[in-house]
Amino acid sequence: MKELDIATEVACEAGRMLMEALHRPHTVTTKTSAIDPVTEMDQKVEAFIVDHLAAAFPDYGFLTEESPAQGATSTRWIIDPLDGTVNYAHGHPHFAVSIALERAEEIVLGVVYHPTLDEMFTAEKGRGAWCNGRRLRASSTARLEEALLASGSPYDVHERPEPYMRLWRALVTRAQAVRQSGAAALDLCYVAAGRLDGYVEIGLAPWDVAAGSLIVQEAGGTVSNFDAQGFYIYNRTIIASGTALWRTILGTIIIEGTQTRAG
Repeated sequence: MKELDIATEVACEAGRMLMEALHRPHTVTTKTSAIDPVTEMDQKVEAFIVDHLAAAFPDYGFLTEESPAQGATSTRWIIDPLDGTVNYAHGHPHFAVSIALERAEEIVLGVVYHPTLDEMFTAEKGRGAWCNGRRLRASSTARLEEALLASGSPYDVHERPEPYMRLWRALVTRAQAVRQSGAAALDLCYVAAGRLDGYVEIGLAPWDVAAGSLIVQEAGGTVSNFDAQGFYIYNRTIIASGTALWRTILGTIIIEGTQTRAG
């Protein structure tokens, strides 16, 4: 598919830009809160991605993290130019470029590039999920006490900590271990690769999960919102795991009451 070829090329070049600037001083401002930063590289890389995709696909719209939505909504690119901005701003090398293609409200293509390790995660609807040419398979772990999970804290955690703390308690007291990496797109790709058994989070934006959620599904995993009514990228909650573990995670969230407090 031409769209996948172009998206991977653009993501790779965007990752190169981020790596070149990683250890330079950054201009950091904040958006919704003091723990919601944006660097000059978020904006520079987003402009690069949008310019190149718009040149290749002039009829497609865009939904991006750093700019207002533009163009068509029936077919549009959903872009996080720098997933893991807090990490990046501190020189911590765990971050990614995430590009998804939404067509008629369905994600049909996902690309997540981890430039530090030169890993390109890709998926097309119905065609499987891949990392550098290797087919991905989600974990078959079925027991929560044997599971390595990931989660994260939303940007309003200082003002509204209770939903997150309730979720964290539900996971950390039952799973083998829980990690917080600060890059949702990579957490989802790691679920697809079987490096994580599951990922659960609240307070997410569509660009955080659009590409990664498809990659998990195409790797044979299950992805849903906390209401378990399928997965909608605009819902702001996510459970992603190997299929054998998904229902157990959902049940744990319901028991703790997190499900009704995570809006």
